[in-house]
Amino acid sequence: MVRRVVTGHDGAGKSVFVSDEDVPPLTAALLAGGAFYRLWGADEAPTFPDDGAPAPHDAYFPPVGGYRFAMFMLAAGSRETPPDLDLQAAKHEMDQKLPGLTELMDPDEPGMHATDTVDLGIVVSGELALELDNAARTVLRAGDTFVQNGTRHRWLNAATEPVLVALFSTGSNRKER
Repeated sequence: MVRRVVTGHDGAGKSVFVSDEDVPPLTAALLAGGAFYRLWGADEAPTFPDDGAPAPHDAYFPPVGGYRFAMFMLAAGSRETPPDLDLQAAKHEMDQKLPGLTELMDPDEPGMHATDTVDLGIVVSGELALELDNAARTVLRAGDTFVQNGTRHRWLNAATEPVLVALFSTGSNRKER
């Protein structure tokens, strides 16, 4: 669980705490040992004062003008797909829990994907590798930050411990080539 504290404004425009709760992880068969925490987001910029209520947003990745705040955990070691996994059912489960995520994944290169977002992140604990589509790779450790500018990439955890990453994404435009 990850704790989320939300503020907002009362009828007089004064600051108030709106909620203080644990957000349960989203797990799926395709994420063997991993988890996603969808913490906050909207499909457009907020207007203040507001009551601090969550804005509707279904897709995992935000559109232009939208944003997402999340955390994800990757299990240690390889992320091999279990041979007995029903891939169709597992993909359906993933699409229900994290809409739009699987459609961006390259089926020929597991985990490789590109999004129309700028992703700002920090490794909270553990370490992982960020690999680009040209096979360039760098290892990020606890406290390291990254700015991922819509590039084709994948995350790998070859370490012996799980890794936890906090992530803020904002929707971006992509030029057609």
